[in-house]
Amino acid sequence: MARRTGIVIPQNVGQSAEINYSGEPAADFGPLARDRIPVRSLAEGDLHALVAIDRRITGRDRSKYFQRLLADALTESDVRVSLVADLDSVPVGFIMARVDLGEFGRVETTAVLDTIGVDPDYQNRGVGHALVSQLLANLGTLRVEKVRTEVDWQDYGLLAYLGRSGFRPSQQLCFDRTLI
Repeated sequence: MARRTGIVIPQNVGQSAEINYSGEPAADFGPLARDRIPVRSLAEGDLHALVAIDRRITGRDRSKYFQRLLADALTESDVRVSLVADLDSVPVGFIMARVDLGEFGRVETTAVLDTIGVDPDYQNRGVGHALVSQLLANLGTLRVEKVRTEVDWQDYGLLAYLGRSGFRPSQQLCFDRTLI
């Protein structure tokens, strides 16, 4: 390299030398995960698979909860963005969300991520990343400004996953009161 007045000039300037002055590229798991794992809209026939996946994750039968969410996703007038990931021709993961056009005095368009689940046999294969990536792409086209969710503070695995997906703790506190 030749040096003149503090400027470094590569010797092979005319020989396809390219200097990259930018920083490291940001990690972008989304497009690749979406391309490798088919993600589609939730359908009425997915109820049994969602309940089965959730039962394998939680050890509980929450079929009534999923029946209500599915009914809301398919029939209610609210904008719902619920997706299913298929591998090996079967549903292996899901994400269920809805769009709120404002609540608690806020006027920003916010999506609420109600639930996410990936069959334990398919975890660590990019299914969750594909679901979140497609959800965020869909919400972006709806001009949603923010996505929020609630997580049990002791669910370290889910907290870590959401952190890797770009979620951060909110500046708002959620309060509840037991009535019974």
